[in-house]
Amino acid sequence: MINPLARARGLGSAKEGTHHWLGQRMTAVALIPLVLWFMCSLVGLMGADLATIKDWMSSPFNAVLTACLLIAGFHHAQLGLQVVIEDYIHSHGCKIVAVWLVKGLAFFFGAAAVFSVVKLAVGG
Repeated sequence: MINPLARARGLGSAKEGTHHWLGQRMTAVALIPLVLWFMCSLVGLMGADLATIKDWMSSPFNAVLTACLLIAGFHHAQLGLQVVIEDYIHSHGCKIVAVWLVKGLAFFFGAAAVFSVVKLAVGG
């Protein structure tokens, strides 16, 4: 005979949901103008050669906004995948490994993408 409080212990709030939810919403809101700006820029660059694209990326404004787009995009994707993993993987060990793998890959690919933007912006 287990009372309802004993049954619920360990299943309640971990006090982390609000932070995660807020992070997802903030990145989503940040991505709206960044994606719109990037799409408009791509339309303007349609048919351009590599030299023109490098010249466009060498502008600090464009390089910084592109880096912000990449950082927000990879972070938003990582947060979303983490929710999917936590909801659908039931083995605690597999869940931890999968979340850390997603976080590591998001960091690696995000860093590689930002490095590519810096390399293009500097003239490499």
